[in-house]
Amino acid sequence: MKVKNILVSQPKPADISKTHWESIIKKYNVKIDFEKFIRLEGVEASELRQDHVKLTDYTAIILTSRNAVDHFFRIAKEMRYTVPDDLKYFCVNESTALYLQHYIQFRKRKIFYGNQSFADLVEIMKKHKEETYFLPSSNIVTSEDYTEMMNAAKLNFKKSMLFRTVPSDLKDIDITKYDMLVFFSPAGIDSLKINFPDFVQGEVAIGALGSSTAKAVTDAGFNLSLSAPTQTAPSITMAIEEYLEAEIKKAKKK
Repeated sequence: MKVKNILVSQPKPADISKTHWESIIKKYNVKIDFEKFIRLEGVEASELRQDHVKLTDYTAIILTSRNAVDHFFRIAKEMRYTVPDDLKYFCVNESTALYLQHYIQFRKRKIFYGNQSFADLVEIMKKHKEETYFLPSSNIVTSEDYTEMMNAAKLNFKKSMLFRTVPSDLKDIDITKYDMLVFFSPAGIDSLKINFPDFVQGEVAIGALGSSTAKAVTDAGFNLSLSAPTQTAPSITMAIEEYLEAEIKKAKKK
């Protein structure tokens, strides 16, 4: 089998032995390295002031990720904004809502959450049209157009960037030793191009999680070897297994 070394562009799990990655390592005798290709950089309070953002103007906060939670409370502290007890929180899913416990007394606050999609959350917000919403965001364009959906629902809101996704410094990595690269966002592809401008794919397999990541791979001029989710591979680890099984079959035929 050609694939011996795999580079996964995200942090190594805290306990890899409890993950599907470990079973791939043992079953296919491959080496898997984990490396963050991107990092988050917080926007400073001065930038928000230039954008005429006053947190006191809003009665509700929309939180689409744990990162949004972290950076909202970070910027609130930097702007010396005391988060009021009656502030309402609208979270994209339950896990994001529960993450608020790191910053507030969960049971004493007005917290709402959807299933998974932002469209679900908009349906909830429609029942609270009297609120003035603040939507913390990043510089990454999502597959769902939050602004368009909120405008369509005639909600009163302001969207403002609180954090940026920027490439990590990967210059110490020998990218040529890997037979497979696995990406989880378009920003990861950007990081690959920035850190390794001379990278040539050749026979290196490239995997992508999500349609936007897959598109970024092909837009960058690379061949997409595997992707998830699909009907047979709902996760990226399952997609990798499918690819490796196919490689084994090819090798046996030779």
